[in-house]
Amino acid sequence: MVIVTLNKRIAPRIVNGHPWIFANEVNNIQGDCAAGDTVEVQTHDKKFVGLGYINPQSQIIVRLLTRTKNDVINEAFFKQRIEKAWRYRQQLGYTENCRLIFGEADELPALIVDKFNDYFVLQTLSFGMEVWKPAIVKAINEIFSPKGIYERNDVPVRELEGLPQIKGFLSEPFNTQIIIEENGLKFHVDIENGQKTGYFLDQRDNRRAIQHIVKNADVLGAFTYTGTFEIHAAHYGAKSVLGLDISEQAVAKANENAALNGLQHIAKFEAVNAFDVLKTMVKEGKKYDVVMLDPPAFTKSRETIQKAITGYKEINLRGMKLLKNGGFLVTSSCTNLVPPDVFLQTIELAAKDAKKKIRQVTFQAQASDHPIIWGLDNTNYLKFLIVEVTDR
Repeated sequence: MVIVTLNKRIAPRIVNGHPWIFANEVNNIQGDCAAGDTVEVQTHDKKFVGLGYINPQSQIIVRLLTRTKNDVINEAFFKQRIEKAWRYRQQLGYTENCRLIFGEADELPALIVDKFNDYFVLQTLSFGMEVWKPAIVKAINEIFSPKGIYERNDVPVRELEGLPQIKGFLSEPFNTQIIIEENGLKFHVDIENGQKTGYFLDQRDNRRAIQHIVKNADVLGAFTYTGTFEIHAAHYGAKSVLGLDISEQAVAKANENAALNGLQHIAKFEAVNAFDVLKTMVKEGKKYDVVMLDPPAFTKSRETIQKAITGYKEINLRGMKLLKNGGFLVTSSCTNLVPPDVFLQTIELAAKDAKKKIRQVTFQAQASDHPIIWGLDNTNYLKFLIVEVTDR
């Protein structure tokens, strides 16, 4: 097996269990290897670190799969890892719809698998996982006997690995427009063309957290996508719900979801630029009991973090100004590049600029089928906050 020897000074990140090894952390590579090959990683003094797959083209040259020397990386290895992840979800009660594999958090770096009823959507985001894709599909078939498997590898990050963006069936073709159930509600999922893998499972538990504050409330939601938060609000007893999103396709799906649950008379959606409309609403003096903000990541690189923070601050400031005294702000951030403490500081600064006092109701992360591994920052990415907002 090819041996990858690390520099003498190993980053604490590697010592503490992080599976990523960057190219500038490697001293030398003994043997010939191709992208996707399994390699053994050692310290400068020949101590075993782990086994992983290599991609000389990638900035992350090795992603470790195991730190157990006797493990063999083969089809059985991947099946065992998937079975282990499934047992974990079952223990937590995530069985019908869930993130089955959450990359590094399930010791399968750069692999995402979402389970929607009997349909599975996967993303192989590195060369090594692409090589093992047939084994992964085989394991899913053997464990679940699914009705269908689809790949959503139409993501730019694959190009950094020397891989093309692709999507398509990994099983016999099936109708990719499906309906799932969540918290007693039904939602359309567009596996083929929806964002990410077709649906945001990570906010499922957080959507339940609004059930008490929205009763008899006038609710405004911005960046609604397909309206899941807003439809939950209507279901939980809101008096009126208005959802805003720039995508006409998303708004059409949101209206379909409202009708699917018989809530179209309460939950209305409009295809508009939420940034602009929030600003206009503030000028017009409009007020709501609850404002919900679930914006996109704003940044995908460290170079634009400050710009993202400015964006989060601005929309939350506008959201607070749209609240009646004693109303509730429900706000999220879905990028790990903005850590929890920075996100909370940003909300605090927005409150000061809006001349408001805030009282935290709850602060949560993503649903537990997206487990957080301490020390792996990319697994701790979603921030979900509810605060009561009052005048000073």
